[in-house]
Amino acid sequence: MESFDRNSLLKKLDAKIIWDLVIIGGGATGLGIAVDAATRGYKTLLVEQSDFAKGTSSRSTKLVHGGVRYLAQGDIGLVREALKERGRLLQNAPHLTKNESIIIPCYSYLSAAKYVAGLKLYDWLSAGLSFGASRLIKKNTLKTKLPTIAKKGLKCGVLYHDGTFDDARLALNLAQTAVEHGAVCLNYVKATALHKNSDGRINGVDILDKLSNVAYQISASSVVNATGVFADEILHMDNQLAKSTIRPSQGIHLVLDRKFLNSPDGIMIPKTDDGRVLFVLPWYDKVLMGTTDTPLDKHDLEPRALETEIQFVLKTAGKYLDQVPARKDVLSVYAGLRPLAATGDKNDKTKEISRSHKVLVTKSGLVSVIGGKWTTYRKMAEDTLDKMIQQGLLIKATCKTVNLSIHGGAQFRKPEAGFELKSAVFADPLAIYGSDKHLMEALMQSNLELARPVGGYKRLLAIQVVWAVRFEMAQTVEDVLARRIRILFTDAKKAIELALPVAAIMAAELGLDAQWQQRQVEDFTRLAEGYLITGF
Repeated sequence: MESFDRNSLLKKLDAKIIWDLVIIGGGATGLGIAVDAATRGYKTLLVEQSDFAKGTSSRSTKLVHGGVRYLAQGDIGLVREALKERGRLLQNAPHLTKNESIIIPCYSYLSAAKYVAGLKLYDWLSAGLSFGASRLIKKNTLKTKLPTIAKKGLKCGVLYHDGTFDDARLALNLAQTAVEHGAVCLNYVKATALHKNSDGRINGVDILDKLSNVAYQISASSVVNATGVFADEILHMDNQLAKSTIRPSQGIHLVLDRKFLNSPDGIMIPKTDDGRVLFVLPWYDKVLMGTTDTPLDKHDLEPRALETEIQFVLKTAGKYLDQVPARKDVLSVYAGLRPLAATGDKNDKTKEISRSHKVLVTKSGLVSVIGGKWTTYRKMAEDTLDKMIQQGLLIKATCKTVNLSIHGGAQFRKPEAGFELKSAVFADPLAIYGSDKHLMEALMQSNLELARPVGGYKRLLAIQVVWAVRFEMAQTVEDVLARRIRILFTDAKKAIELALPVAAIMAAELGLDAQWQQRQVEDFTRLAEGYLITGF
């Protein structure tokens, strides 16, 4: 089994290997392809210009779902596919995914009847991978289950099931799984140019290690563009005249104290002023509210929520909650970009563009995966590699990921009775590590200092920072506090307070000096301030 160690993996780039495929992009799509390719036996290299899941793949609504909204739009095929993949993900990554009951509050019996009918179809489409049957619940039951729901005019509710998950942790575990099956996956390595042979076919890529500034020329039989909202940049690297394929759309989320929900059940607001749905979900020990749909003309690794989006989420959630959330209640706000496949019609509303993925192959052989969603990452990977086989870019090999256990999921046992699975509150900060937990506990037993809370914060133990550096390829304070442990996303102010003690632990592990620590704290503080709402 290969070690998930950046320095060891970098050394493999010195060997004169002709890779079967080089994947550009370390989000859900690229990492899913890396896992599928490695398990099929292909020589696989993945490079990510920043950290794994730095962009869109760490900024989702945290739902593993078929897509109730897509069902309403009549996209039965996408919903059926997503529901199958939802069930497989709960099976393959049980340490990061949970069955979440979600309630639609109904203020008219007619709407309740409509939702019951639609959700029964949703249940039926999930076939043998159902998370549980949807049902009508009476007003009194609803008020007990959702104590903070607005009571005026309330008639009843409809309860259905979907999944919730930790997106950035899943991305990391996919990278670890790919490496365990022979792939090389590297963060902070940027693709800078494509190579072509005399026939104009791609046969390699130039990459740059951004941490050491060392460049490598990589030979490859094929190259996959899995860069999400940045896909057009790689397409233009291949052909400067290439048409745009991405129509980016921004969605934001607000994270608040759990008192605004005070329930293990989530809420789905079925129709907002912009025609979308809004979720209020328990996530860790907080409540997550979102999302929006704002078309954008540009994209960035660190998108920022617009004031109009913040006000929209607060106003919409406030209509359905007894305690109306205000700006001062927001602990963290984050924005993510959807890499929607462009339709060519500028008048299309982004919320109506299908989340189905497309696999494009250019004349030079560049393979680009456009669109898609987290829930269907595995199927997107399977489709991509099957198309590459069909195009003669890879030798034939069978997909093996349908029942493949993802790192951390093997031999993982769900908590015993008494732990409220639906609550998404992890009293044990090591629960998210799944089958790695016992290895971390062994380290803590040998060094009690590793069991202490960092900065006195019980949700972060010293072992988690050490583990992130030694075994999870974390290079920066941001890597730890944003994606290895989700504190930046759940409480930005607390994350800023923890930056200094986290930097000190990392510096000791990496053998770095006080200047590095200071730069890391300054850089992280500057970034984290963008997750705070100012001007109360």
